[in-house]
Amino acid sequence: MDIKNNSTNRLTISLDNKFDGVKCKFSEFPFKSVLSLDPLIELWKNAAGDTGKIKSSIARPVLDRLKNIPELIGPLNDISLLKKHEDIVDVLMSVIYPAAQWNKLIQASIAPFKWKAMYSTPLFDKIFGVSEEKINKLQNENKHMLVGKTINAYVNILKEVYGRKIKFGSPFIYGTDDKNTGLTRYFQLNFDSTFVKIKVNGEKPELNENQIKELLKDITNLEMWTKYLPPEKFEFHGFVNLYAVNITDQEVLSQLKHDLLEKESIISMERFRTLQSKLRDLFRLPDLKLGLAALPKEWNQLVQYGRKIGDSFIFNFSEIVSCRDFDNSIYEQVMKKGKPVIIENIEQCSDKTKIENELLKQGIKSVAVAPLYYQNELIGVLELGSPKPNDLNSLNAIKLNGILPLFSTAVRRSVEELDSNIQAIIKEECTAIHPSVEWRFKLAAFNLILKREEEKSAEMETIIFNDVYPLYGLSDIRNSSTIRNESIQSDLVEHLTMAKDVVNSAMNIKSLPYLDALSFRINKHITGIKNGLSSGDELSIIEFLQREVESTFSNLENINPSLKELVANYHAALDPHLNSFYKKRKDFEESVAIINEVIAGHLDEAELKSQEMFPHYFEKYKTDGVEHGIYIGQTLVENKKFDELYLKNLRLWQIIVMSDIVRKTNEIKPFLKIPLETAHLILIQNAPLSIRFRLDEKKFDVDGTYNIRYEIMKKRIDKAVINGTKERLTQPGKIAMVYSHSREAAEYKKYIEYLQAKGYLENKFEELELESLQGVQGLKALRVTVNLNYKNEKTLINYKDASEIIMKLESQAQK
Repeated sequence: MDIKNNSTNRLTISLDNKFDGVKCKFSEFPFKSVLSLDPLIELWKNAAGDTGKIKSSIARPVLDRLKNIPELIGPLNDISLLKKHEDIVDVLMSVIYPAAQWNKLIQASIAPFKWKAMYSTPLFDKIFGVSEEKINKLQNENKHMLVGKTINAYVNILKEVYGRKIKFGSPFIYGTDDKNTGLTRYFQLNFDSTFVKIKVNGEKPELNENQIKELLKDITNLEMWTKYLPPEKFEFHGFVNLYAVNITDQEVLSQLKHDLLEKESIISMERFRTLQSKLRDLFRLPDLKLGLAALPKEWNQLVQYGRKIGDSFIFNFSEIVSCRDFDNSIYEQVMKKGKPVIIENIEQCSDKTKIENELLKQGIKSVAVAPLYYQNELIGVLELGSPKPNDLNSLNAIKLNGILPLFSTAVRRSVEELDSNIQAIIKEECTAIHPSVEWRFKLAAFNLILKREEEKSAEMETIIFNDVYPLYGLSDIRNSSTIRNESIQSDLVEHLTMAKDVVNSAMNIKSLPYLDALSFRINKHITGIKNGLSSGDELSIIEFLQREVESTFSNLENINPSLKELVANYHAALDPHLNSFYKKRKDFEESVAIINEVIAGHLDEAELKSQEMFPHYFEKYKTDGVEHGIYIGQTLVENKKFDELYLKNLRLWQIIVMSDIVRKTNEIKPFLKIPLETAHLILIQNAPLSIRFRLDEKKFDVDGTYNIRYEIMKKRIDKAVINGTKERLTQPGKIAMVYSHSREAAEYKKYIEYLQAKGYLENKFEELELESLQGVQGLKALRVTVNLNYKNEKTLINYKDASEIIMKLESQAQK
């Protein structure tokens, strides 16, 4: 509520029609309302008494006629009397309803605050229909309407009865649906109380200046109004003139502005349809369709990176496959001109492109497309279409000027909200995703958002990439399980030995049979561990030491001061977090960690550069060593053309990277606390396969029974041995390349020959047959020795020259 004090006795009050939170004990209008023509007749009498003027000569005959119709004077309890005496009523009302405007005005005269229409123009009746029923229903159901009328009545009492000059502005907005089109029109209802007289029953309630100020300060406090001015003391006689002004455009624009500020205003299909409905009201086109599309910065990336918001004509096209299809179309014109473009009748358009024909397929015969800008940057387009030719034209398209900024802001915000929602879904459903396939997961997340509009429990679609080529590599720490067990054995023996020293020292000072028995058990554990470590031995021995040995130390410390020092040294030798001896295991795990970091770090650095050749999926896992998997193919990329040349590049790249890893792991060996050896292999497969993202495991896996063999090979080939021998395939300083078909070997021999010439590899290589593995037979291998003395400042070949290298190798093979 705004109150402006313009002078000492005049206030201007605006309520903006907001009465939320107002306490109202009334279920209906609390004042008595009496329909009467008396105030209007009084106007005519004043005119008749103004002698010597034309209006007097007009008024006197009217009053003479009224003398013969006494039922029109005083309270009108029977409204049908107005129809009965229609001629004289028309004359009386002519001072309010100008004849020249009769068919243009949206006007009615109603009982004071009762909405009982006694007289109205044809246009009012046409628009509002059975207006009394509609408005009475609104009155009874709408608290705001009741509160507004009551406050309006009290303000009139202050003006008329207490002589306060108050301007009270509280217009009502009324929406009505067209029976034929279903479109909503909005009208502002303004009320003129000129012909209302207020009657006071009995003594006028006293009202001092302070009370008036109090009422005006809190004008919506109905309890205070009724306390000072009881409703039963006042009656309203006469009629109110109601003027309806069509404000559809202003109201719809206001509602659109409010709606577009709401979160997900254009992402939610329900809200999107609401926006479409309001645009239909604004343009007065019941079949109008709305489309919105967010565009990439580069127009030539529209097909790949554009997206519809809610709905869009441009992304409903059935046969659009290239940005070239948009050449010379209405969309390209919009982009070039930077302003709306309208085709009033697409069917009669002489230079239709594929795009305009696609619009016709969607049933759109009249279209307007407008660019959406945010901070001078093109971010999308707004589309309006109608199935009727000429519905959209340069005249009604002017209305776009009022809505484009609103939609621009909403599109910008909604794209940001959508991206945020997409990232949240990916994080929840899929965790971290490799950048090469992020586009596919964003699409799946976007589709999930749309599906959840219809079904809250919808799940993310299955993500499958068909016909991708796999590459697999493993750098394994040789005999890591054996060395780990030996480290554990060494630490346990050392731990038990330290405990035995404490116990034996205590026995030398004070002979106790229990200590002798404890020493015996410790020796037994030492002997058992030296003979071999079984599952569960480590845990059982640690429990034995803590529960049965160390529990006696507190008592032993009291036997002799020298034992106290010995116990202190024992505890100091243990790891404070594990409470056990942790030396050899620590050396082993630190050595493993260093090797893994060197391998993983080199893979990450090299892989980042390899993406320059062609985008591909890459993953790695650390165990006792590092394994990596690569997938490359057309289905993995969104906007690039795959060629087998890129696959060959990547295969050559993998051998180079693995040879670098062999050298690096060999170089760091002298600096390791335990000089661990590493062995390296590559699995070759020419046949493409399909991979599926497993939502439960949050990782990719091969899809289909036929492709399972590849997964089996990955898990078992590191244990492969050469046929007819017990020699392991993988050996330190070498790279084993496992294959199934001779054509796979032929391709890799070319790479080996090239890398030998470049100094990466030693000049000889081995061709080997492998013993059958469980579930896999017929495997062979190429095994090469890495040149450990090779020095290359760049470490890797120039990736930009990779294509030339492959083509050169192909040419040599053909010769």
